[in-house]
Amino acid sequence: MLEITKPQIVFTLTARCRDCYRCLRACPVKAIRMQNGQAYVDEKRCISCGTCIRECPQQAKTFRNDIDVARRLIDEGHFVAASIAPSFAAVFNRWQRSRLPSALRALGIRYVGQTSHGAYQISLESRRIAEQNPERPHIATACPALINYIEKYRPQLVEYLLPLVSPMTAHARLLKEKLGKETKVIFIGPCVAKKSELNRPEVAGAVDCVLTFKELNAWLLQKDINLSMCEESNFDEKPVHEAQLYPLPGGLIKTAGLTDDGLNLKLLRVDSIQGVRELLNGIEENSEHAVIEPLFCSQGCINGPGVDPDKNLFDRRRDIIEYNAETQAASIVPEAADSELFKATFAEVDSGSSPGSVTEEQIQKILAQTGKQDPEQQLNCGACGYDSCREKAIAVALGMAEPEMCIPYMRRLAERRTDQIFSTTPNGVLMLDDELNILGMNPAFKKFFSCSDVILGRHISYLMDPAPFEKLISGITENLDITVLHRPYNLLCRELLYMLKEEKQIVGIFINITSQQEHEKKLKEIRSQTVEQANELLEHQIKMAQNIAQFLGESTARGEELVRKLMSLSEGDENNPR
Repeated sequence: MLEITKPQIVFTLTARCRDCYRCLRACPVKAIRMQNGQAYVDEKRCISCGTCIRECPQQAKTFRNDIDVARRLIDEGHFVAASIAPSFAAVFNRWQRSRLPSALRALGIRYVGQTSHGAYQISLESRRIAEQNPERPHIATACPALINYIEKYRPQLVEYLLPLVSPMTAHARLLKEKLGKETKVIFIGPCVAKKSELNRPEVAGAVDCVLTFKELNAWLLQKDINLSMCEESNFDEKPVHEAQLYPLPGGLIKTAGLTDDGLNLKLLRVDSIQGVRELLNGIEENSEHAVIEPLFCSQGCINGPGVDPDKNLFDRRRDIIEYNAETQAASIVPEAADSELFKATFAEVDSGSSPGSVTEEQIQKILAQTGKQDPEQQLNCGACGYDSCREKAIAVALGMAEPEMCIPYMRRLAERRTDQIFSTTPNGVLMLDDELNILGMNPAFKKFFSCSDVILGRHISYLMDPAPFEKLISGITENLDITVLHRPYNLLCRELLYMLKEEKQIVGIFINITSQQEHEKKLKEIRSQTVEQANELLEHQIKMAQNIAQFLGESTARGEELVRKLMSLSEGDENNPR
């Protein structure tokens, strides 16, 4: 049986990608491969955090759509249960929440549970493990993007990860314990990285499909299911008080019953990529923290890439807190389940990002290629998406970046080409300020008007009549195309003059047509001489013809007279015979 390879989780819609490097700048692990100006997601390096999806202004980054997988589970006749992440309270309004279970059942889902049950069990286990081993820090493992990050890029910290599955997997296992091993579980939440979690061995057989809230809304739309038309109904599981706060920073600590007023050094909650990085940088040296709860998304799971950003982030936070308070009376406190259900292992994963294979010689060669071999030229501006010019050079050597991504380098190239055009064009180029003082001239202009840089700053009247330029300054016209004879220089020019309004400068382009004019004059003279010579030849031919005719006439008359004389003589001989 052939294994079906799934499309990668996060990828680029190349038709929308506009070569802006924003996704590369935002990506916490630089998993973006630039090729021919297109930004591709390197699946091996990617941690599926979805930051690039959220940050791309052109919506060129997206994630794998698994609606067909969920629909197939239902169409095949399986008993399908849904595990709804507690962040649903931030996505759906109050009236929508009470209708959501009916909408899910209309899709064919037969059991609608809440992931908060799994979150509660993981919180209890986290507290138990931390209390048994108080001498070391324990990093919570609810966030799959964090797990991917540590396993791929901070493997030395794997030992600090709590050996527990995520609330999603914990709840799926609880559901299959309760409903039967053949039950198919669909997790619905705000996280794209949850899709990558399905590839973990401990998740195999527990969760069968992961959908984001965006996909759920799209699925309801496909099936023409409108929440406003659905009846109010309850979930098949009651909410778990405090565990509904799990999507917020500190939710695990709160659910575990640990006292935290934000000042307890033993308990640490951190959110956002920057915060997580800062924490992990010093965790090995500072082991005073007992429980560390990190979330990759700023403000927690309510800001996941699988959530439509049409509601204010802090309104979402308020909705989570209010929902937890509203459901307190109806909530339950589940019994502690068998801890064996929640065990997990973590290990280093090769991301293919090690720069060890890149030599110093390669780095220096690439830096020299972009004019950055001199450390003073290494601006480290970050415009390319990398923190330093050296990091970018390593990325080029690894095939992840292109030399042309350096904006200062490309600007220098453009300026150099502009300077070359300015210096080598055969046309004269002149620049004046709004007072008609000379700002600049190219070599061709200096040659035309026999001048040098000495006259920079002088009024244009020093070289020529300023009248055309005064028309531009006065606003009579925006541009001029004129032909002017500069007698002092024996120069005839076609002049293209225009105003740069924002810069308050005038640009003049002078095209030397003196030789062209002289050529046309000579050609005219040749034509005139040719016509004159043709007329002379014609007159000569007419005179010659007239002379020939006159000569022929005279000759004919003489011949006629001679014939007559001969005839007369002949008649005389006949009348006087001998």
